[in-house]
Amino acid sequence: MLYNYLLTDALFGRFFEPFIFEKLPALGKKAKQVFLHEVSQCDIYIGLFGTEYGHEDKQGISATEREFDEAVKLNKTVFVFITSRTIKERHSKEKRLIEKAEKEVVRKEFNSEVELKTDVYASLVRFLEEKEYLRNVTFDAAACHSATMKDVDKEKISQFISLAKSKRSFPLGANSSAIDVLKHLNLMNDGRLSNAALLLFGKKPQHFVLSSEIKCAHFHGTEVAKPIPSYQVYKGDVFQLVDQAVDFILSKINLQVGTRNVSTQVPVGYEIPMAVVTEAIVNAVAHRDYTSTGSVQVMLFSDRLEVWNPGNLPPQLTLSKLRIAHGSFPPNPLLAEPMYLAGYIERIGSGTRDMIRLCKDVGLKEPEYSLNDGFKTVIRRPSNDLTGQDTGQVTGGVSGGVTGEVTGEVFEMVKRVVFVIVGEMKRTEIQKALDLKSEDYFRVNYIIPSLESGYIEMTYPNSPNHPNQRYRLTAKGIDLKEKLVKNKRKK
Repeated sequence: MLYNYLLTDALFGRFFEPFIFEKLPALGKKAKQVFLHEVSQCDIYIGLFGTEYGHEDKQGISATEREFDEAVKLNKTVFVFITSRTIKERHSKEKRLIEKAEKEVVRKEFNSEVELKTDVYASLVRFLEEKEYLRNVTFDAAACHSATMKDVDKEKISQFISLAKSKRSFPLGANSSAIDVLKHLNLMNDGRLSNAALLLFGKKPQHFVLSSEIKCAHFHGTEVAKPIPSYQVYKGDVFQLVDQAVDFILSKINLQVGTRNVSTQVPVGYEIPMAVVTEAIVNAVAHRDYTSTGSVQVMLFSDRLEVWNPGNLPPQLTLSKLRIAHGSFPPNPLLAEPMYLAGYIERIGSGTRDMIRLCKDVGLKEPEYSLNDGFKTVIRRPSNDLTGQDTGQVTGGVSGGVTGEVTGEVFEMVKRVVFVIVGEMKRTEIQKALDLKSEDYFRVNYIIPSLESGYIEMTYPNSPNHPNQRYRLTAKGIDLKEKLVKNKRKK
């Protein structure tokens, strides 16, 4: 079915010459030599994996597995399509072959011939586009015909200029017009705003790209289960999405605190390094497939953090290559460049390796990368969570009467504010001490609950927006901090 489809399709017939072993006439050569030679000559290897493993050679390996291994070894573009079946229905060796494929290449499940043809079509068209045999502009470069300059937030552009100048010596000045900045960044297409312009600086990006949001969920166990203790859908530009999602995770994982041996500010660190959390989320936002209706998903479990996005690796990369030095091939180049200028990403393909190094530095397992209807990163949490070891955990240890009207996860965030405040501090100083980025998230989830529960107070309570506004602990806050410090010393 698939052979005839590729052979007769008007588009694919111009570019591809399909080959299957069954169509080969009888030859005086060993079958193994023939099919491995064909693999060596091909540009694309398509594997269809079902329930049966197939005829095995003297070493107990099927022709299909031999072909697959040869294609991977020769760095061929490999697409694997798997019939939807239960594990029990598959031959044990076929199951292992599928598990092997999952670690190396893009794989998709299909339930019918129609679904298989659709998936193959999408994969081959993407291949032709990436090889520039089909010349289409990327989604981020395409013009959004319904948008005008009224949909662009000029204040966001001003903030970007300031940040990009400090991070990467951005050449345009603070007085540059919004149009000049957009043109400099190649975010205009024939005089119209590109999709990237709206994702970066739009007032309401989701009005134009509905799926450009992040869904964050926190589960107390190791599986997805309802009711979900904490669930948020974040909207905004790509910078806001990253900041909000990162802060969501940092507010849920354990916070470690040090001492004031070096300065008056309490040094803090998270059980998963903030840079690792940020890199995983930034990659998902910057490199996702924005033509998909799927949204980036960030899920925290008791044993791991999972970050998934609707996207695939470019043909130049494999999962194995992510762990070694490799080039950078952004699928959304016009989106990636401003994120680089703002210091959110690098341009040298070092992000995944940095995550591996940072996790090793703090004793965590290496991040796991996989392809399954999208790209997923899994970061394992420390196995000694809340075991009472002297890690300086702020979470746990103080509850009961001192919590007042604040309980649960909200109280954990209040405790963090209480623990890091020294004397009188600006909001920005407290936020920086906790390594949080989103001003709105910090204000709503940390500052307001701390004020309303009476653990901190403003130095100018009758003028919340006073330019010299500071925050300090109340007597109730001091009492809580003493209990937190005492609890830490006992560990």
